[in-house]
Amino acid sequence: MFKSSVASRLFGLFASKEFPSRVQVWINKFYIKLTKVDLSEHEPIESYESLNALFTRKLKVFRTFEDKEDEFISPCDAFISECGMIEEERALQIKGHLYRVKELLGDFITLENKEKIMSGKYINFYLSPKDYHRFHVPIEMKITKAIHIPGKLYPVNLKWLEKVSELFIQNERVILECFTKSGVLFYMVFVGALNVGKIRFVFDELIHTNKKGSKASLYSYENLWLKKGEELGFFEMGSTIVMFFQKNSVQIECNTDQNIKFTDKIAKIIHNSLDDFSF
Repeated sequence: MFKSSVASRLFGLFASKEFPSRVQVWINKFYIKLTKVDLSEHEPIESYESLNALFTRKLKVFRTFEDKEDEFISPCDAFISECGMIEEERALQIKGHLYRVKELLGDFITLENKEKIMSGKYINFYLSPKDYHRFHVPIEMKITKAIHIPGKLYPVNLKWLEKVSELFIQNERVILECFTKSGVLFYMVFVGALNVGKIRFVFDELIHTNKKGSKASLYSYENLWLKKGEELGFFEMGSTIVMFFQKNSVQIECNTDQNIKFTDKIAKIIHNSLDDFSF
């Protein structure tokens, strides 16, 4: 069987190649027609010298949002495939299909911090090939750890989430351990997928995904604070982001089966519980 990781690396090579301009425009037009990409907030089709440049396109005009310290905004343009509460240490990757949250987070997260998010809330963001592929900081936050866990690269669309048991655990992923200014612990998990050439992070270029022979790696940070709305990184193709929030810390303000945009409000910190949180 032809491995998905090999296919993804080959596709990544094709996507990064800069063809002669007339050929590249034809490739770009074909991709846009196939996936129904909307370029109304982005540069015109002739601006992209490779498919990868099109995938990782930036916004022409940055979106505005209410900069409230107690509100999380969506980190990306996506479809909310599931959201809710972690129950019995499991969350839904899609309706009827559960996975083990502690297993997803891996061995570099302490048991104490894993326990803090049990019975907490979660949100799954599915980025389709047509979506804006950059992701952003959802709230002013401190990153203490980044963990890269190599794995398979199954597709993460709804069909495959139903087909493959605990797909999120099997796929390659990068986990960020984060804290808000008020001390709320939350995790952002960036799940690799078929044809995702790389997952890039602007705060640390040493994090390399979809690399042959790579092993699980821990990156630790001191005093790494990022502002709400700042660019955090990008996928070189569509994929999934999962967010987990500390127990009793937030009220979710989005819904399953909802299309959402970067800067839309997704959760609010519950103020009467803030005394329970610490770094």
